[in-house]
Amino acid sequence: MSEEISKSKSLFKTYSSIIWLLCGIIAGSILGLVFGEGVSVIKPLGDIFLNLLFTAIIPLIFFTIASSIGSLEKSEKLGRLFFIIVTVFLGTVLVSAIVMIAGVFLFPIHQDIIVSKIPLEEMQTMSGGSQITQLLTASDFYELLSRKSMLALIIFSFMIGFASLRSGEKGESFRSFLNSGNEVMKELLNIIMKTAPVGLGAYFAYQVGIFGPQLFGAYAKPLGLYYAFCTFYFIVFFSLYAFMAGGRLGFTTFWKNNITPALTALGTCSSIATIPANLAASEKMGVPKYVRNVAIPLGAPLHKDGSSMSSIIKIAVIFAMFGKDFTDPMTLVTALGITVIVSVVEGGIPNGGYIGEILAITIYGFPMEQALPAAMIIGTLVDPIATLLNANGDVISSMLIARISEGKNWLSNTVSI
Repeated sequence: MSEEISKSKSLFKTYSSIIWLLCGIIAGSILGLVFGEGVSVIKPLGDIFLNLLFTAIIPLIFFTIASSIGSLEKSEKLGRLFFIIVTVFLGTVLVSAIVMIAGVFLFPIHQDIIVSKIPLEEMQTMSGGSQITQLLTASDFYELLSRKSMLALIIFSFMIGFASLRSGEKGESFRSFLNSGNEVMKELLNIIMKTAPVGLGAYFAYQVGIFGPQLFGAYAKPLGLYYAFCTFYFIVFFSLYAFMAGGRLGFTTFWKNNITPALTALGTCSSIATIPANLAASEKMGVPKYVRNVAIPLGAPLHKDGSSMSSIIKIAVIFAMFGKDFTDPMTLVTALGITVIVSVVEGGIPNGGYIGEILAITIYGFPMEQALPAAMIIGTLVDPIATLLNANGDVISSMLIARISEGKNWLSNTVSI
């Protein structure tokens, strides 16, 4: 009996943040339904939460990316293996995004109402070259400190990380500063997210109170669509990847040893926490030590199939909310680019998906204050299965990497030994 109570407490602790967020959203929805437009009196609570998040996001991105790149020294020496890892990671992220796009095409997300009647942020008419320049760079350093220069900040952070890596021993103190700053900013985000149940609850109450109970229709279909296609991707595509990596033996070996890491991912909702289970499983699957010891630790922060798919569904929802066409080719190409960035930026950051949401909203020019809460709510509700694909994708990717680096007989040779 005491063991069951202990397991229940452990389960609650694991999902406590999601549970509290759901409680906040449900409580806010009830307040919105009961008090209608009168609930707007608590909207400032939601605004305060968003403002705190906005002010923390810029230094968080800088320290996270710069410190991650600055710590790649050991992996960078592996040359060809590192190139194979990046190629496999990028390939599966793009495939997962395309699968989700296909889902949106097959089951379009239509809006019953326009959630925001505030016009989109106006964009100046410029040539294509000028738009690209403005998107990728900033004309002065202080402009990097604005969330409107998000992509420019990401590129600048990558450059700082590589510069600190190339500086060798002379840059050791600076790399320590970046790592320390990364830990501090992660803790700051954790502190801010403690207020998320109240902040998002207040914002959701405002949306329900203003736009009515039909608002729930904007979330029911995309959530069902996401979970259905993630389950399809997990079963069908992971099986396909396993077969590509080792034929029938690869298929049976993967699913035989995949239960523990899959349950660990669902139980912890953390790719980082699943690393030990992934390493143990990949060893049982016969993945060479030099492959699994590099691919899986790198994959935890840098490779996220589930986040790629959630990025697509969130963008589709936002486009539907504002009555815009998501199927435009340029929109889809941009969405694929965003998913790749999101997969890298999210790594190791609690609630790091919000960074990708802000980036997407900024690039497409939607009003942040209206679009971000909806994207955050979707992101919260899809987190368990997204983590499953994120973490489990590292195991199956390690098998594909072993197939490319060791040849088609890598698994049979390992088993025979």
